[in-house]
Amino acid sequence: MIDSHCHLDSSKFGGRDDELVREANQVGVHTIVNIGADLPSSRTSVELADRFPSVYAAVGIHPHDATTCSDSAISELEQLAATRKVVAVGEIGLDYYRDLSPRPVQKRAFQMQLELAVALHKPVVVHTREAFAETVEIIGHYAARLPGAVFHCFPGDIQDAQRVFDLGFVISVGGVITYKNSRMAKVAAEVPLDKIMLETDAPYLTPEPYRGEINKPAYVRLVCEKLAQLRGSSIAEVEKITDRTSQKLYRLVDLFGE
Repeated sequence: MIDSHCHLDSSKFGGRDDELVREANQVGVHTIVNIGADLPSSRTSVELADRFPSVYAAVGIHPHDATTCSDSAISELEQLAATRKVVAVGEIGLDYYRDLSPRPVQKRAFQMQLELAVALHKPVVVHTREAFAETVEIIGHYAARLPGAVFHCFPGDIQDAQRVFDLGFVISVGGVITYKNSRMAKVAAEVPLDKIMLETDAPYLTPEPYRGEINKPAYVRLVCEKLAQLRGSSIAEVEKITDRTSQKLYRLVDLFGE
């Protein structure tokens, strides 16, 4: 099973990455993708991937930190992305919910990093909150040149998901699908299973029955179990198909056996 999106470097974990990775591996989570949100976490993401065989990295600057996305920052991201186990640029995008960076700055940072991903031939991990239409509009200009993208913690409805699929991209779902009256759960139950990846976004968005506690990669199994329930499928089938989608997007199959 794959946790396609988490933040092992979060201060909420108190440096317990060894324990978290070991626990995840013990319950069958064989691959964890640690996602960068700024330059420091991107550096740490690469370090974690170097330390743990089951961990891979993404590097990028979150819209909250868009003001730090300078030419020199892009240059450092490019250097980090040259590392063998960096599988994506992200997480990048737009966040108009918190608006921690000015919107024009967010857009520029998003575009700069999309251009970087095109140049590096890397997929992107997209964050969008209260900005779906503009996010799709911007990334649409790059879609034909990107090797792929995932809209993580998918915030939209089924029609929004179809817009993502029409661009050739996929979505990921996490612990939110275990919450009562979750729109994400309705989307996950209806869209093609091969367009879905599983994630935790740990330490955030902990699934039931542990909601309110700190999330961790091992809990991606709870997401898988809930998705199987929603779709009337077996856990094994959901695991197989969602893993394949993650492996394809992140080109993890190219790394097997190296």
